[in-house]
Amino acid sequence: MRDKTQANSPAAGDWLIRAGAIVFFVGAAATLVTVAPLLLGTKPFPSYMFGLSMLMGLGFLMAGAGMLRSIAEGRRRARATPSPRARA
Repeated sequence: MRDKTQANSPAAGDWLIRAGAIVFFVGAAATLVTVAPLLLGTKPFPSYMFGLSMLMGLGFLMAGAGMLRSIAEGRRRARATPSPRARA
């Protein structure tokens, strides 16, 4: 059984950042591969370009959510740890 603290660990935020970056760059690469022939004028504008931009947006949002999650967990841990002044 999984420990409940694993879901709120900084690693969970890191996982979201990595996954979001992968999704974003896959969308960006697919967009570049699609746009290159359009810029050369060899092919009409494909209808799935909207979907590729949505893929990039989804990756950006996932990475942003991971950053916020990591920051929130870091702050939570900092509050839980007593300061060096309190120890002295």
